[in-house]
Amino acid sequence: MSPWRLAQINVSRLVAPIDDPRIADFKNALERINALAEAQPGFVWRMTGQGDDATDIRPYDDDQIAVNVSVWETPDHLGAFAYRTEHREFLRRGREWFEPAQGPYLAMWWIPVGRLPNISECVERLEHLRAHGPSVYAFDFRTRFDAPAQETAA
Repeated sequence: MSPWRLAQINVSRLVAPIDDPRIADFKNALERINALAEAQPGFVWRMTGQGDDATDIRPYDDDQIAVNVSVWETPDHLGAFAYRTEHREFLRRGREWFEPAQGPYLAMWWIPVGRLPNISECVERLEHLRAHGPSVYAFDFRTRFDAPAQETAA
């Protein structure tokens, strides 16, 4: 078993505040989609705020930025959830709820088993990807990097 897990952050700016009727389908499906993620092979953890979702976490000084942070065993596990479950409908309908992305909106990186990322680290990884492009420090689905060699996990 690998001593590494995959952390990911993705952010998008909502077209309206989270309580706006235009966002209702998105908001009302969060509990179901989060439960679906948690039931997937390879799921490890997801960041939550005051409730059981992340709608109150503010990684930026903008109340309309929605954030998702999770940890998976591998990029393939995350990809299977994102693109081969009901979650893919969220991706298809994203334009209804989110403004077009201005640059990378998702970053992934490797963390040691047993450690969880905090929101500051997540934002820093995403901003690094935006500024410097994909690297082992922060990458995306198109440009993946393997987990570090086992002997460097300690």
